[in-house]
Amino acid sequence: MGITTTDGGGAYLTVRPAPTYTGAMRCDHFDAGNCRSCSLLPQPYERQLAGKVEAVAATVSPIPGADEITWLAPASSPEKGFRTSAKLVVGGSRRRPTLGILGPDRRGVDLPGCPIQHPAINRATPGLKRFIRALDLTPYDVPTKRGELKNILVTVGAEERLMIRFVLRTRERVSDIRSALPLLRDLVPAAHVVTANIHPTHEAIVEGPDEIILTRARTLPLAVEGLELGPRSFAQTNAHVAATLYEQASAWASRPFCDGRMPESLWDLYCGVGGFALAAARAGFPRVTGVEVSSGAISSAISAARHAGLSRGAATFIAEDATAWARAQPPKDIPDVIVVNPPRRGIGTELATYLNECAAPRVIYSSCNPASLATDLAAMPSLRPVEGRIFDMFPHTTHVETAVLMSRIKD
Repeated sequence: MGITTTDGGGAYLTVRPAPTYTGAMRCDHFDAGNCRSCSLLPQPYERQLAGKVEAVAATVSPIPGADEITWLAPASSPEKGFRTSAKLVVGGSRRRPTLGILGPDRRGVDLPGCPIQHPAINRATPGLKRFIRALDLTPYDVPTKRGELKNILVTVGAEERLMIRFVLRTRERVSDIRSALPLLRDLVPAAHVVTANIHPTHEAIVEGPDEIILTRARTLPLAVEGLELGPRSFAQTNAHVAATLYEQASAWASRPFCDGRMPESLWDLYCGVGGFALAAARAGFPRVTGVEVSSGAISSAISAARHAGLSRGAATFIAEDATAWARAQPPKDIPDVIVVNPPRRGIGTELATYLNECAAPRVIYSSCNPASLATDLAAMPSLRPVEGRIFDMFPHTTHVETAVLMSRIKD
């Protein structure tokens, strides 16, 4: 509750008491009540991690064999500067733009120097504001459904180079942004890939269906596993923890089987830009195959594989629906290991049934939603969960990434 007081001039203000911190990181925006996205911020970080482990274990506890899962130590994150990908909501006016989040009134809240964002993003925001002013770009106003510039999406890559995506309502200002690229590079020297994304509808989604690449560079090299990111491809928002996730999955995948045989083939379903597959290939897997519905993500994965010196026989990437593709493969081509990394909704009944019935001896499931993970595990009784680990992609929030190693139960 707040305390009602006056400002000395008769206007009434609500003063929120400062939160009681037991954690190490402080945030002026959180203290002021301007942003509460990091809802766990007052808790000590170790307590946050422990709570996430407890919550995930409780969610999957009804699954047969869940009490026998060995939970490895959680993969922690730096408490500050960990977010390598950010959606900056554009608000304010053409002369005084804001970059941050939407407030309760559905208008922009400025969050300069957000402590969880990578320093390269925070260094870029003053230049981006100057760019908006120089081009006289009108921020989109959600309540009135007027304006042009909705969001700026920024991703940090290798050597702190940036992908900057301007999310616009129409194509009217695309040519102006293209012509002003030299100015943008003066204001934000780290700009590497610049695009215009066209999002014409008034919907609560981040981006639209059309992407116009404005620079010669079309992909952003990432600091993780030599990956490359295209404008509409998914990448984890915490590069430090993502690297640990890929390493863990690669270590699980590479374990010898009980008979001493080494695994030789791996499928990475919902592969995105190929993180799991490329990590396994770098660890020595002879054959990896990644499947992802996004052709742009597959192009990025292929490029990264070639830059890593991997032949087409060693690393194959296919732009198809992962479930349909897997079900169409002949039994003789079933791999030793299958990795699945689905969106929040999970893999669904069809793919879960396939994994439950196919002959792959080992499955690794990476999930951003413990509830859908539990549902999918319950649909695969032929696979026994052996080990699990949480990966804290989103410190100070309740969100958590979980990976589970499963082995097929022999008849």
